[in-house]
Amino acid sequence: MVYVTQEQSGKNITPAMQYGKLKVLLPPGLEVAHSAGQVAKQLLPKLSNFSDDDYLLLIGDPVTIGIATALAAHWNNGRVKMLKWDRQERRYLPIACQIY
Repeated sequence: MVYVTQEQSGKNITPAMQYGKLKVLLPPGLEVAHSAGQVAKQLLPKLSNFSDDDYLLLIGDPVTIGIATALAAHWNNGRVKMLKWDRQERRYLPIACQIY
């Protein structure tokens, strides 16, 4: 599964499908500045099955990205795999991180 942190209109993320089915976690335009706690509550159950087989596609509000990364690490013993867009290669590259 590829967990997309926040939907972004106008961005073609279909190349990430080579890493799994896309699951968008939050809608576009969500105001996070005054509701980070609410965002965390929304993301907590959505990421509860995050495992070594999954990836985060980190797009959208930076606060949302931080919360999603922390929660994915929480559910997977500190391990998180992410997808980073490489402009030169024109494809997503997987990045594995042991956060703790």
